[in-house]
Amino acid sequence: MKAREIVICALFAALMGVGANVSPFLTIGGVPITLQLMFAILAGGILGSRLGAISMTAYMFIGLAGAPVFAQFKGGPASLLSPTFGFVISFILIAYDVGKFFEQKKRSLFTYIGAGSLAIIINYFIGTNYMYIAFKYWAEAPDSFSYIIAWSWMAAYFPLDTVVTICSLVFIPKLQKALNRQPLQNQHTSF
Repeated sequence: MKAREIVICALFAALMGVGANVSPFLTIGGVPITLQLMFAILAGGILGSRLGAISMTAYMFIGLAGAPVFAQFKGGPASLLSPTFGFVISFILIAYDVGKFFEQKKRSLFTYIGAGSLAIIINYFIGTNYMYIAFKYWAEAPDSFSYIIAWSWMAAYFPLDTVVTICSLVFIPKLQKALNRQPLQNQHTSF
């Protein structure tokens, strides 16, 4: 990796840490309200699939190393056992997949709908299933906790996540234009 790519990936990892703690004490069902989905989408759309995934992976490892960059200012290896860690894992795949959509030369409305839909599906599928497994097997959920309850908690987030996803996708071309570039990894010029 070039020095510039390392700096840009570090910047998005830092932005993800900020987005994780915008409202650190607002939670629904133990899941904090954050802007992480937005930054994962922006990382993929602006950096491209490879660098977007690298930046989100760096974010994950920074948090696992102990920096308080996860939601509610948490960090450390114990975060692997947190019911919300599945969402952190999902951000890597979201950045990669959104990046793949935006690396296409010809973009259409389908590009945006596909990228946004896939981002939400990945986030909810990985995050909610991980949360359910964590609560059932090591986070000591009440006996009445069920798979349906886990998904019903996520229903409360869906409107906000939809709005955040749409806003992120609208901003990607504007940010790329402002930065005067396609996804970063597709550039063949250097500073």
